[in-house]
Amino acid sequence: MSIETFLLEIENRKKREIDSLDKDLAEKKSKLQTELNITVKEIQEKFANEAKVKSEREYARIIEAGKLQAKKIMFDAINANMQSAFDVIQKEVENYTKSPQYKKALETMVNSAKKKLGQNIVVHCRDEDKSVLKDMGVTVDKIIKTLGGIVVENKEGTKELDLTFEELLRTNEDQIKSFLSERM
Repeated sequence: MSIETFLLEIENRKKREIDSLDKDLAEKKSKLQTELNITVKEIQEKFANEAKVKSEREYARIIEAGKLQAKKIMFDAINANMQSAFDVIQKEVENYTKSPQYKKALETMVNSAKKKLGQNIVVHCRDEDKSVLKDMGVTVDKIIKTLGGIVVENKEGTKELDLTFEELLRTNEDQIKSFLSERM
């Protein structure tokens, strides 16, 4: 075997090994590129899903906040309408206290109070109602500030019955609001 043959064989073996290494390198490079593409795709999908979930959550939060704001506006409008209605009711009560029917209402209140508290009662009323109540034979004790109606006590002062229009409106407020809501 000559040196040239030997060198040629070494040269060929080196070439085969380089080709084999190039082939392994190309396969590894291809495999790494595929893994990189898969990893990038997974990361993109993960962040896309996270972004979608976050945007849906934010969308839901904004919608709920909007609904809550709309309910608040509606509630404020209803309350404003209710207050306006109660202002009208107060004005009507003031007009009613100037009518002849009001004297009959006072008489009914006194009779009702006597049934509940006994015949000996003391009445607290508006200054304008004092003479009407005295004409009914009722003892008037104090003058009170009210739209109308009376506050009645038994002679001992142990029981009290508030029949003022304000108290009657307050105790029947839920029914009044329900009635007004149906009409709005």
